[in-house]
Amino acid sequence: MRVLIVKTSSLGDVIHTLPALTDAAAALPSVTFDWVVEEAFAEIPQWHPAVNTVIPVALRRWRKSPIQSFSGPEWRRCKAELKRHHYDAVIDAQGLVKSALLARMVKAPRYGMDKDSVRERWATLVYHHKIPVPRDMHAVERTRLLFAKALKYPLPESRGDYGLRDNLPQVQDNLPPGLLFFHGTARDEKLWPEDHWIRLAELADQAGYRAWLPWGNKTEKARAKRIAANASNAQVLPRLDLRGLASMLLQVKGAVAVDTGLGHLSAALDVPTVSLYGPTSAKLIGAYGENQVHLSTPGDKDATPEEQMAAITPEQCLQALLPLVR
Repeated sequence: MRVLIVKTSSLGDVIHTLPALTDAAAALPSVTFDWVVEEAFAEIPQWHPAVNTVIPVALRRWRKSPIQSFSGPEWRRCKAELKRHHYDAVIDAQGLVKSALLARMVKAPRYGMDKDSVRERWATLVYHHKIPVPRDMHAVERTRLLFAKALKYPLPESRGDYGLRDNLPQVQDNLPPGLLFFHGTARDEKLWPEDHWIRLAELADQAGYRAWLPWGNKTEKARAKRIAANASNAQVLPRLDLRGLASMLLQVKGAVAVDTGLGHLSAALDVPTVSLYGPTSAKLIGAYGENQVHLSTPGDKDATPEEQMAAITPEQCLQALLPLVR
């Protein structure tokens, strides 16, 4: 059985889809998956043993110049790849109009969530099979249920398994015991104050851990440098791609993350992680897995999101992390 998955973005959403593949591969040993995904995240599906072919798209880039892009060679190659294989099923695991239109290009039974479950109702017009999935479930569990109903196997009762850690090479660089600090996020209100990161690095030093600071753009690099300049045990990493970050995660003792896709990558690799959500509820989209702790602040209508993030103290953070790493 060959199944096409459409789940293009974002990083956390792509990672949340992986346990469903592990379920399906265990229940249906002959199943293989192809996956349509944004080019920036194309590495992730390749790490799962049930994925055969990754079909990258660049919708985020193409929409900046749609006339030129959707008549150009990249789009033509994408369409040709979508039509190259026979599929027994197409699962739109994203539930958006853009993902449904990609699914529609394939001549195969199309599955997606029904109008009361999907993110954008217009997407259901494309599906042959509309599957009800409760909205009050974690995103990982919703996708696992969607796959189980679409491919007709019993949903496992156990916690979902991302299926990644054993399939990535174990690199040993003889690093000292350390923690990764994922300090960057796309939305400013989800940032943790820099002085909190500095204080956390000091506390980590007292506990015997170095602090490693990754970055993905100029703003994050500047922040990492400021933190490292004020914390003697903190070190700014060179710019790493997703595989490099995964390699680093497999070597550190634990991680601290704001609400970012890299926190979900840490969870997918079973790395002990404390994720800082502040005013955001982690119930439906929090880091999912073993040894994961979410720190949130009680709702306060008079407090800004930034103030609620600042209310999480470095002492609370390290206190939550140390039992996991030890």
